[in-house]
Amino acid sequence: MPSRHLVNFMVVKFVLLISALLPCTEGFAIDPSPFSNPTSLTQGTLEMLDDTYSFTEGPTADDAGNVYFTDQPNNRIVRYDFATGKFDDWMKPCGRANGLYFVAPDKMIACADENNELWQINTGNKEHKVLATGPGGRRLSGPNDCWVDRDGAVYFTDPLYKRPYWKQVIPSDNPRGVYRVSPEGKLSRLVADLKQPNGIIGDAENRQIYIADIGDGKTYRYRIDKNGQLTDRVLFCSMGSDGMTIDEQRNVYLTGRGVTIFNRDGKKISNISVPRGWTANVTFAGPERKHLFITAQDSVFVIKMNVTGLK
Repeated sequence: MPSRHLVNFMVVKFVLLISALLPCTEGFAIDPSPFSNPTSLTQGTLEMLDDTYSFTEGPTADDAGNVYFTDQPNNRIVRYDFATGKFDDWMKPCGRANGLYFVAPDKMIACADENNELWQINTGNKEHKVLATGPGGRRLSGPNDCWVDRDGAVYFTDPLYKRPYWKQVIPSDNPRGVYRVSPEGKLSRLVADLKQPNGIIGDAENRQIYIADIGDGKTYRYRIDKNGQLTDRVLFCSMGSDGMTIDEQRNVYLTGRGVTIFNRDGKKISNISVPRGWTANVTFAGPERKHLFITAQDSVFVIKMNVTGLK
């Protein structure tokens, strides 16, 4: 029977031989990421920061890492100062904002659900302008989540969740979809075949965007072409999501029951358990974007990560 050292030597030699035989072409490579072990993604423990809200949603971080999130039933955007740990009502009322996305240096996109609008908020004076109300005189169903490309184009999901505070009548068969507002302000519907599009996040460098169809329990990846259109749809994973984010390793974080993490190939690699029945949304925050900020029902949580959020 060979010794343990001899066995180990033989195993290493075999691995090196196989590695040498694998083709080193683009799109086929062994991922050298030090975070391939799921347990190494987090370095801290989950911490609850506050539990005094009705329903938290839409977190986004500014350049300093401070977080803005919505408490939609109370019609307010709350700001969390990462340096001091203090919370304050940053904007109230806020159009019943849901998803948010900060655009440096002084703009924020808000899915303003009260009147089925998409807003751009000036973070200095908190004044807003309406970017979109709907195509062809028809109202949007209710903008939910958004992402902004590097050229300023806004992509947003428009599912239909009828709200008790609506004064307007939105038909039950009002079209759902995914829309784009161009840098020039033109609204166009890009995706029309999802049951209930919800979470959305993009990878501007790789020209990709992820969109969750929470109504069908699936998340898709699209390519963003040179005209800003979405093409080459592929099924990323068989799980929907309320909100989502992405890290520097292109791991994608989906919400619902805790936070479920998929690698760039759509393989589930980890889950962060959150002690609430529903996790609505998530973003990277803090001065180094190494803290995962989580909104979950009446609470907000944070956990230190070993990865940085993708800008």
